[in-house]
Amino acid sequence: QVQLVESGGGMVQPGDSLRVSCATSERIFSNMGWFRQAPGKEREFVAVINWNGDSTRYADSVKGRFTISRDNTNTKNVVYLQMNSLKPEDTAVYYCAASATWSDRPTSYAYWGQGTQVTVSS
Repeated sequence: QVQLVESGGGMVQPGDSLRVSCATSERIFSNMGWFRQAPGKEREFVAVINWNGDSTRYADSVKGRFTISRDNTNTKNVVYLQMNSLKPEDTAVYYCAASATWSDRPTSYAYWGQGTQVTVSS
């Protein structure tokens, strides 16, 4: 079973940048998505990238500030989420996930990481 491991979370100030990463346990040719969940809120879509990295899609709330990318060159995949101009409302646990379908719905994703906390606060 594919395992996903996120890293790179932390606490930053508003306006700062942060990059979170997601490493897979084996090379997979799946769409990879980033989702986030704030306390008391439902898990929401952030971004998705297709298997070879030439198509991406973003939630309106992060468009122009976040960039998703992936590295398929090794025996494993690494998916990145570069987050710029961070705002307090970006505070959440960020999860990466893998899906065979092109989707922004969490229920379409079969494999999930454990999440990494991102806190934006002054």
